[in-house]
Amino acid sequence: MLEGILGNLDLFLFLLFLVMGYSCGTIAEKRHYKSIIKREKELIKLMLVTAEGRFADGAVQESFLVSGSMVVSNDYFKRLLAILRNFFGGRVKAYESLIDRARREAILRMKEEAKSKGAHMIVNLRLETSTIGRSANKKNSVGSIEALAYGTAVVMNRP
Repeated sequence: MLEGILGNLDLFLFLLFLVMGYSCGTIAEKRHYKSIIKREKELIKLMLVTAEGRFADGAVQESFLVSGSMVVSNDYFKRLLAILRNFFGGRVKAYESLIDRARREAILRMKEEAKSKGAHMIVNLRLETSTIGRSANKKNSVGSIEALAYGTAVVMNRP
């Protein structure tokens, strides 16, 4: 029995590191989501619209461009699971959460910049995403992605 275990020690170590890596990645992702949710609650009153803003004359004190970006990558373990998912088809949750985290973080960073400059709202929000790194432009390979959020921050004249 002991000889059998020692004979497959490489396999056991591989599985052990796979489980540890997957667990650490999952914990880091949960912490990031917890931070995102907390900050979204803090910034919920800062209005954000995708439409162009049209305001009455004299209503706007100042307007300026704000942006936020986020570059995020999946860990190797989730990437391995995503590759396995490609064999059978279906949703690849590892990549869905990767894109969701990047978009939400980029928007939060943009809102934080707008708030720090005294803006009351952001109009004309736009989102861009792209893959970057060594795996960019390679078919069926996602290494790191960048999400960029930008818009026009507006400071209103208030009586």
